[in-house]
Amino acid sequence: MTPAQIVRNWIDRFNASDIEGLAALYAPDAINHQVVTKPLKGRDEIKKLFEVEFGRAKMVCIPEKLHEAGDWAILEWRDPLGLQGCGFFEVKNDLIVFQRGYFDQLTFFRIQGIPVPEEYLKS
Repeated sequence: MTPAQIVRNWIDRFNASDIEGLAALYAPDAINHQVVTKPLKGRDEIKKLFEVEFGRAKMVCIPEKLHEAGDWAILEWRDPLGLQGCGFFEVKNDLIVFQRGYFDQLTFFRIQGIPVPEEYLKS
């Protein structure tokens, strides 16, 4: 499968809140670095992220653009509530080995009605 096809599968599983299916798309030693948090290492930590996030928010990924270059797919996305972001996925042997995502987590908390952690409010 191409990186773009893997990311299309990722979008489908994300929108279905399919935590097991999402985790299966990652290599056992994959790294997921959403720039608003420390990098997660390994499928188990990545799966835990999805468990936490889907447990506290209704998330939807609407693809705006999907670009592919070599082993990489770049996804520009939005959600129905106005959040926007971009994700970079490196794919090897049909598995995501590295993911980096950019979005405004403070806006995510606010539009989802999630209390903003105190560390975000400190100057």
